Amino acid sequence: MARTTSERPHRRTDAGGDRRAVDRRYWVLAVLCFSLVVITLDNTILNVALPTLVRDLHASNSQLQWMVDSYTLVFACLLLPAGALGDRYGRRGALQLGLAIFGVGSVLSALVSTPHQLIATRAVMGVGGAFIMPATLSILTNVFTDPGERVRAIGVWAGVAGIGVALGPLAGGFLLQHFYWGSIFLVNVPIVVVAIVAGRIVVPTSRDPSAPPLDLLGALLSVLALAALVYAIIDAPNAGWTSPRVLESFVASGVLLVAFIAWELHARHPMLDMSFFENRSFSAAVVGIMLVFFALFGSTFLLTQYFQFVLGYTPLQTGIRLLPFALTLMIVAPLSARVTERLGAKVMVAFGLFVVAVGLALLSPVKTDTTYPDLLWRMLLLSIGMGVAMTPATDSIMGSLPREKAGVGSAVNDTTRQVGGALGVAIIGSIVASRYGSRMSSVLRGKPVPRGLLHEMEHQVGAAIEVARHVGGPVGTALASYARHAFVMGMHDGVLVGAFAALLGAIVVAVWLPGRPVPPEALESSRRRRARASRRARRRNSSRVPA
Repeated sequence: MARTTSERPHRRTDAGGDRRAVDRRYWVLAVLCFSLVVITLDNTILNVALPTLVRDLHASNSQLQWMVDSYTLVFACLLLPAGALGDRYGRRGALQLGLAIFGVGSVLSALVSTPHQLIATRAVMGVGGAFIMPATLSILTNVFTDPGERVRAIGVWAGVAGIGVALGPLAGGFLLQHFYWGSIFLVNVPIVVVAIVAGRIVVPTSRDPSAPPLDLLGALLSVLALAALVYAIIDAPNAGWTSPRVLESFVASGVLLVAFIAWELHARHPMLDMSFFENRSFSAAVVGIMLVFFALFGSTFLLTQYFQFVLGYTPLQTGIRLLPFALTLMIVAPLSARVTERLGAKVMVAFGLFVVAVGLALLSPVKTDTTYPDLLWRMLLLSIGMGVAMTPATDSIMGSLPREKAGVGSAVNDTTRQVGGALGVAIIGSIVASRYGSRMSSVLRGKPVPRGLLHEMEHQVGAAIEVARHVGGPVGTALASYARHAFVMGMHDGVLVGAFAALLGAIVVAVWLPGRPVPPEALESSRRRRARASRRARRRNSSRVPA
């Protein structure tokens, strides 16, 4: 039966959305941010439960790592295909499908009885997350069509994306203190239910009007390339950056990435149009957002351990002390949107990354007895820099793409966030572990520590603190002090490397990023003008050639 004219605008919209969606755009933004909460929460909430899982599920260190990494690996690998599917079949449908899968994975995770089951259910949650995150940003871009409103909405979205830095440990610590470990997953269920119902009522559907055929080979190559890359990044801190399997994974990722680019350049309907990277508003902003998350994930990885192992706070106390960091990020990200309208993306992203570099460098003098107030102002400076850079970088990426390709564009943005964050944890974590291990090896030589515990103490500050507690007495106190000093020395090197990366990003952005997002129409017009000028030059040159 044919649809009536009145049904068409409501049941199917093009990239621009319908009139009602524009009128209720701030309600749409609220639902999208609420949907995003489960992603931001899950990124950090599991970390505080790892000691509990060792006790209740008898998980090994390797199994604990894969409980965290199975989610990250699947999530990062499926972002691009999930964004492309949302563009083709409808972004609201992709969001609701992702929420449903995430909810089912959360329930299953709360009911498992073995570590391997939890690793598998966490992977299911990663599938759901891969559909949720790009859908939220692509819907936002299609609803907020005015550039000024769009950058402010992205600022709110970016602020919510950063709140999980503290909300995860805070919520996880509270739940573990009052309920059983499965509650850290069950807390997702009411959020998912409300988001699905509200999304069905408020969020419009939109898709790419051209509805190109699916690029199955491109999707497969992207998944395999990212899987090899993320696996290598995850495995490198434990196996060593020069170990055969890590090097093989990096080489495989490089080969697959080259194959993916070659295919996308020649495919009739590519999943990711490689010409997007010719637009400096897109490519330079991708570098900027990757380095922001390199610093964000790397610094919070260190700060969480510093609070618990060096200063002796519980997970709940750590979450409370990280809360100002997250709240500052949540406040600054939307506010930076208004300043971006006046100063432009180049100034804001470069300045934000420079402040991040300064904030990280100022963390290098911290000691084992640094007070929380003395640490807080350094954390707030770091958070301000991230909030300043995050919004204009994201807006530059999304504003430089056709709105019908918002799903793929959002997926590229989210993929660079995940890869940047994984690199931050892996590289900064490896530097800290290397410095800590070498210092502890020399300190423990000749100390009355059982040989079986030496390896753990030399490779993990938490294990060293636990062993020192069991040893007790003056010897135990001395061992704990050695471990804390060794970790802080490693932390000094780690934050300086992060500061250098952020400073390098500030320079790249200052040189390459345009002041305002260059829309794809302007880029195409410029390309046509250059082609016409080239043809005219060839005609003039040929007319000058003597017969």
